[in-house]
Amino acid sequence: MIAARRTLAALSKYPSAIAGLGIIVALVVFSVYTVIAIPYSEAVRMWRGGEGVWLETPRNALPSWVNLFPGVNRPETVILGPNEEVGGQSVTKTREEVSEEMTDVITTFTFDYTADTFPQEISLFLSAEFDQKRPLVSITWLTPDGREIRVADVTVEGPETVRFSQEEKLQRRLDGVNPEIGLFADPASEGEPVPLKGTYQVVAAGLVFEEETEVDARLVVYGQVYGLAGTDHRRRDLTLALMWGTPVALAFGLLAAVGSVVSTLIVAAIGVWFGGFIDAAIQRITEVNLILPVLPILIMIGTFYSRSIWVMLGVVILLGIFSSGIKGYRAIFLQVKESPYIEAAQAYGAGNFRIIFLYLIPRIIPVLVPQFVVLIPSFVFLEATLAVLNLGDPVLPTWGKVLSDARVNGALYQGHYYWVLEPAALLLVSGLGFAMVGFALDRIFNPRLREL
Repeated sequence: MIAARRTLAALSKYPSAIAGLGIIVALVVFSVYTVIAIPYSEAVRMWRGGEGVWLETPRNALPSWVNLFPGVNRPETVILGPNEEVGGQSVTKTREEVSEEMTDVITTFTFDYTADTFPQEISLFLSAEFDQKRPLVSITWLTPDGREIRVADVTVEGPETVRFSQEEKLQRRLDGVNPEIGLFADPASEGEPVPLKGTYQVVAAGLVFEEETEVDARLVVYGQVYGLAGTDHRRRDLTLALMWGTPVALAFGLLAAVGSVVSTLIVAAIGVWFGGFIDAAIQRITEVNLILPVLPILIMIGTFYSRSIWVMLGVVILLGIFSSGIKGYRAIFLQVKESPYIEAAQAYGAGNFRIIFLYLIPRIIPVLVPQFVVLIPSFVFLEATLAVLNLGDPVLPTWGKVLSDARVNGALYQGHYYWVLEPAALLLVSGLGFAMVGFALDRIFNPRLREL
């Protein structure tokens, strides 16, 4: 505890170390919040997109905060369900008896449109509960200037989705213009179409033929911005991947660093203490391991065996045991082995492993700590590199997986810069945080650097 307090007091003298610690603490707190707020199983289910998770999310939408920039006013997604009312948006549902056998179930969606550009898509999700006779739903679009445009007539047999862009009759009524533009365009504008701002209504009039038949409707006007991080080509909210990528990256980096450094330290100490054949064998294995290409080996394992992040972690630790660090640790242990307190420990009968774990290894921990801290981001980047090469865990949402999807789908060529910049920024910030703390620790524990 005393040593930890002294270290923290020394770190407080370096502004870069304070900033780095702030970044690391923020990442850890954010990781804990993510794991609690979105459990692992739920995150995997949402990221895989099963059960229509992202049906109401726009495709390749920018983050919502882009609207904060001057002169930018892109449409946000409008989602209106049964009996909902939010701000200028509302949904009303009424039943009107037409005859003894027929009843009108009318759902009216009202929303304000104030954006400077057109939405991506418009969809109406319908569902009905009936016994034998299927209800008929007529959909009408009402504009702020009083025009009524017939959209479609649909017989509802079960869950039905009316995608306005796929209605050929509607497109013909709009003179061949895409419904996303034609339904919102100002008829008085000349040249390039511009949106007509104001209050729009969508009326879904369902004609039912049984007394207990119910028709529900849900309107989604897909905007061009969504959420804090935007969406990808599969409509997935990138916020999920950026959030869960944080604990995955930190866990992978920390476990890989601890596993490889601690195991390397123990192996080097055992080799120095016992010497002879054991030390020679460790050195020869290390020399062979040094010429093995780590990344190609991981690519081979991911291609032919498994892409599980835990399998990759185990291989990284295994290849890291006999790393170049053994040579450096061995040189330090050879000096520590000749120290008087080691001879004293042998004199009073201390066992071999007691000397290794209580006298040899603790002696070089101050030298080890800075290297350990700096090593963590290298493993974080390694995990991201494997994911970018399409060798990451196919189940987990990670920063590298987001970058991989962006690369495969040509995000930069299509102008979706946010898709690449957001995970890249998080990788850089996490690496910067650990690097600043590691360099400060190196100055604290290394007397030569302290004097500079």
